[in-house]
Amino acid sequence: MKKAILLSFAMFAMTAVGVAQNDTKTTEAETVATENGAKIEFETETIDYGTIENNSDGNREFTFTNTGNTPLVITNAKGSCGCTVPTWPKEAIAPGESAVIGVRYATNRTGSFSKSITLTSNAINAPKKVIRIKGTVKPKPTEEKDI
Repeated sequence: MKKAILLSFAMFAMTAVGVAQNDTKTTEAETVATENGAKIEFETETIDYGTIENNSDGNREFTFTNTGNTPLVITNAKGSCGCTVPTWPKEAIAPGESAVIGVRYATNRTGSFSKSITLTSNAINAPKKVIRIKGTVKPKPTEEKDI
């Protein structure tokens, strides 16, 4: 009777170990699978306009590269307010290729600014990516009056 119980326990232990090893292999396979996909990497994630003149050129570009192994698709880009207008490539970016996100800031607004642009994409490393612009716009020059 003791031998039958011991044999049953030994069979149960071997089955449990076998299932645990299979679960580990599945997890490793899932991890490798998650490595596949598009990845977005920026040269810089913040552009500093510095101090600029009122109504000067407010256009800047963020350069990025798809460092993944599948095409990168940016589905949306949204500025934090109406004064920050992004443009983005509508076509897929192939692995290893670079492209730009254009940003136009309304430089008729005087004073310091710090704005964000939120990108939505299929990138596995950053499906929601925030990039930023900042700077200061000088006040409008005043006209001198003749006395």
